[in-house]
Amino acid sequence: MHPAEWASPDPLTLLGSGEIEVKGRLPWSSNGTFLVELCLEGMTGRAVYKPLRGERPLWDYPSGLYRREVAAWVVSESLGWGLVPETIVRDGPFGPGSLQRFVDADFSEHYFSLLERPDHHDALRAICAFDILVNNGDRKSGHCLLGADGRIWGIDHGLSLAPDDRLRTVIWDFAGEPIPPRLLEAVSRLAVAPPSGLDGLIDDHEVEALTERATAQVRRGVFPHPRSGRAYPWPLV
Repeated sequence: MHPAEWASPDPLTLLGSGEIEVKGRLPWSSNGTFLVELCLEGMTGRAVYKPLRGERPLWDYPSGLYRREVAAWVVSESLGWGLVPETIVRDGPFGPGSLQRFVDADFSEHYFSLLERPDHHDALRAICAFDILVNNGDRKSGHCLLGADGRIWGIDHGLSLAPDDRLRTVIWDFAGEPIPPRLLEAVSRLAVAPPSGLDGLIDDHEVEALTERATAQVRRGVFPHPRSGRAYPWPLV
């Protein structure tokens, strides 16, 4: 990363006000996903742009998956876990969509390789708890990134926050373990007061389902076991 990149102004300012230049389409994405460069007052940064126009229609999710990308960041921030890179709604070169700070990461790493090192387990437990809470329907191994900053980040949350159970994830290795108290404390707060920033991103009944999942997670207190083979995404990586 260039030393001036993302240093100032802060990432949200650069995401919201920086001039957008599309650098190219990111491979292996089922929907239109673009790497863009942002420039504002001589500062630059990279971001991932997912426009509505690039979404393929799905039978089980309404259009506007980009709003769920932003909603997942709002939930992560409200919990205080900082798992999702800064993400906003913005009207870009191909119309409205989500704009998320690009994570400078070691892309040879993924959930299964990170799991081999116990020092990453606390961060992976947090992502596991987060996925249960937001009802993540597509947590592939490659959606866990080891950033250059040493943090583990979660990306690709367009298939999340549905009101009915659609959890599909590769993170089942903690099944049956107690959820750490610090995570449950944050989830219990969300159960009582969901973030107001979700307004306009997901529907009221989806917010209600989020708080119900939070309440259930606190009451259960342990990581669940997979229900069936349908609890795993495909491909896994």
